Amino acid sequence: MKPRIGITLGDCAGIGPEIVELALKSDRVAPAADYQIIGKYPDCTPGHPTAETARAAAAALEEAVTLARRGTLDAIVTGPVHKARMYEIGFKFPGQTEFFAERCGVKNFAMCLTGGKITVALVTAHIPFRKVPQELKKSEIVRVGLLLAEFVRGRGKSAPRIAVAGLNPHAGESGELGREEIEIIAPAVEELNSSLVTRHSSLIFTGPHSPDTVFHRAIEGEFDAVLCMYHDQGLIPLKLHAFHEGVNVTLGLPFPRTSPDHGTAFEIAGKGIARADSMIAAINLAVELARSGAVRGPKVRQS
Repeated sequence: MKPRIGITLGDCAGIGPEIVELALKSDRVAPAADYQIIGKYPDCTPGHPTAETARAAAAALEEAVTLARRGTLDAIVTGPVHKARMYEIGFKFPGQTEFFAERCGVKNFAMCLTGGKITVALVTAHIPFRKVPQELKKSEIVRVGLLLAEFVRGRGKSAPRIAVAGLNPHAGESGELGREEIEIIAPAVEELNSSLVTRHSSLIFTGPHSPDTVFHRAIEGEFDAVLCMYHDQGLIPLKLHAFHEGVNVTLGLPFPRTSPDHGTAFEIAGKGIARADSMIAAINLAVELARSGAVRGPKVRQS
């Protein structure tokens, strides 16, 4: 059967409606899938978000997750939302990633982005930078690392080579610039390589690597993915390298969820200049993952 892909437009005052329409009318999305626009959206002026456009975006997310949990959809692609507007209408989640995890009752999830020659997963995501060191735990590095390994394996790499980035400049410079690498990250790498998931393959996790060189090494083909300690450590190189083809993937859900790696872009909405490349990539990855089951976590009971 064709995968059934639900697509939300995000905040309809942004570029979401444009890029979805462009993507579905192009010849660049997988033809062997059924696509469905999820949600009811108000009339609005491009570039001028309102409480109504935010509420419609939130309602579309609720509808999409309900349909996916019922098995009516095989994957979800979400358009970009404006977090400040969402917070104003009572959306309590740091981002759409956390929304889907909570609605599915999933604790073991992670934010992953992939595009071009870079795939990254984030140990910490939507928290202030000052809180990263205190939130960085060996158990979290191991947990997200295993999710990343399964994602890369599911896309055809039987023994993926995953680099683990350090937190501090030069990966701590042997403790001179910070001890997180010695006390937290290196022990996590050791545990990852001794886990049941990786026992029957070669050592696939290496590090901690200096963050200022690890992404160049990944682009050159030395690594299949990079496990990053915080949000911008992974997103800055990903967006620099593959801004127009980057895709956000939520690992650990009972169904694939992808999205473009950009925001609402209110400043260009309605001007006919928005590019659909990232949405096209998000749709195609959702189809691929729906067919392969590469990111699926445990099924949840529909209440």
